[in-house]
Amino acid sequence: MTHNDCDLCEAARITPWFYEDDVCWIAECEICCVPMVVWREHDALPSQEVKDYLHLQLELVVATHFDFVHYVDDNMRNIPDHYHAHARPRGGFFGHGLKRETRNS
Repeated sequence: MTHNDCDLCEAARITPWFYEDDVCWIAECEICCVPMVVWREHDALPSQEVKDYLHLQLELVVATHFDFVHYVDDNMRNIPDHYHAHARPRGGFFGHGLKRETRNS
């Protein structure tokens, strides 16, 4: 289910995308410049099984494309009704200037 007025449902490709499948997509957050996983369902409360899957995909993106230790932040500040989570650098919040790896996926 998607909602026409939801930015995350729109899934506009305005920043680099790192991953997508039928369950989620992962792109750089336009506000804080860290990888962000977005559940394709317009729902704020995925099951624990779905959250585990989303967080695993986020972890794999960080390991493949970035060089920082992360923590998962799923406090949905700006869009509280559509589940998404950020991979934030440990000890920080924003990702401006984070080193990206040049590994091939």
